[in-house]
Amino acid sequence: MNIIVTGAGSGIGYEIVRLFAGNGIHHIFAISRNEKKLQKLVRECKNINHQSIIVPLVLDLLEVPDNPGSLKPVKASINHIDILINNAGKLINKPFQSTGMAEAMNMFNTNFFAPAFLIRELLSHMGKKGKTHILNISSMGGFQGSSKYPGLSYYSASKAAIAVLTECLPAEFRNPDIRVNCLALGAAQTEMFNEAFPGHKAPVSAEKMAAFIVDFAVKGYQYFNGKIIPVALSDPGD
Repeated sequence: MNIIVTGAGSGIGYEIVRLFAGNGIHHIFAISRNEKKLQKLVRECKNINHQSIIVPLVLDLLEVPDNPGSLKPVKASINHIDILINNAGKLINKPFQSTGMAEAMNMFNTNFFAPAFLIRELLSHMGKKGKTHILNISSMGGFQGSSKYPGLSYYSASKAAIAVLTECLPAEFRNPDIRVNCLALGAAQTEMFNEAFPGHKAPVSAEKMAAFIVDFAVKGYQYFNGKIIPVALSDPGD
């Protein structure tokens, strides 16, 4: 399969690429701004399965709208995308009244606009030779009716935005071969979680959450389209 994973430099994204590398012969584009971490990921994946093709793509997703040529390595080497996992995220834990415009926009740009424009730019490579599953990674903070916490208002709102976009896109595309779903994740032990909630321990490891995501990315499109699915044992503040 041809697979694209954003936020692949650490945490859940890193583990998603590792798992795909070990689960068959795939062509995987691992996107991150951190070149050193991507090179480390490539070495690990080669040790896991030397037949998988891991393409590290050092890219700031916020540059895609102004520089669509940054995706040329993807578009030029494959003609169909099987799975796109929009995993990259930004969380700033700060009181609503103290959050500046630049910080708020940073979260919305990373969590909403970047994946939205990435989908748009890659749309010509989707649903051409079989099914394409677009999987957006949201948060329980952006899931309607879930517990909400101080300091996470902008983050939660940005994650709610990508979730609602997921519901809208099937109506926009009207292509049965392009399926779009969203997983609203609860707490998982990642670098971002540690920074946002120092001293707290998440009930799920990054590896276990990644395993669920990989399985859903491969199989979930058969049962869901345009759905927001909560994946949580507890809330971060518990």
